[in-house]
Amino acid sequence: MPPMLDVSDEVRAEIGDEEADRLLTGETAPAGYDCTSCRTPGDPRQELTSTVLFVGDETAVLAFAHAGCLPSQVVKVTEEQLQGAVRSIAGGTGDTVDAVDAVDFAAEPRQAVLGVTSGLVLISGELHPALVVEPTAPIARPGTTTTGDDFLPLLLEQGFLPVTGLSAVPPVLHGWSVLLAMGQLHAVLQPSPNGGRPVAWWQAHQPLQVTDGWRTAAGKHQQVLLFAAPVGSIGRQPREDLLREALDKAAAGGRLVAAALPLAGT
Repeated sequence: MPPMLDVSDEVRAEIGDEEADRLLTGETAPAGYDCTSCRTPGDPRQELTSTVLFVGDETAVLAFAHAGCLPSQVVKVTEEQLQGAVRSIAGGTGDTVDAVDAVDFAAEPRQAVLGVTSGLVLISGELHPALVVEPTAPIARPGTTTTGDDFLPLLLEQGFLPVTGLSAVPPVLHGWSVLLAMGQLHAVLQPSPNGGRPVAWWQAHQPLQVTDGWRTAAGKHQQVLLFAAPVGSIGRQPREDLLREALDKAAAGGRLVAAALPLAGT
């Protein structure tokens, strides 16, 4: 029986028809795999499986994922990122990591630097994977020269909602998603202003390691909670309990917005 593999048109275009057909007939398909997203075992002969091609500057790596975790797609990374992903496949591990990267509001050619922290947040007795986003400086509205901070109003216009307390999971923001691949965090995606495929609202310069607990919770809920606050609201908190305290304080002060973002491909 041939494996239940999904090879998207873009993956086929990269690997060629011959190799795609060999995969679909089972000639080169794996007997089993660790999902490149949730890192749990998968069997392409028992469940629908996506082919995910990571393309670097000079080389490419074909990986496999549960279809419910990721769609078949091509993920472009740098050669350094690709080598790091290969090491991850070989069994590398990592802890929760802070990162400073760039965000591009779709209509705005300028970039604002953000700090992104991953952590687990307890809501109604259950742990949820979360990303906490805070700029390192005020963000002005595109096309203006004022020195005000429009970070939260811009996100509210995108569909994020104000948070006054962390007693309930925020609603899902459809069209946005979180790309978790090879067990690492790659990007937060938003709808393209011109239609078509989603574009990166935030993208890691280097894929971020997340804890096993965070990854397990993301796989369980199939979504990630994204909290955002203006500069100076959260700070770099070294522990999840301190991060929660900072979130509670920002929410009480009316300085926090949030949304639940599906994992890419769900």
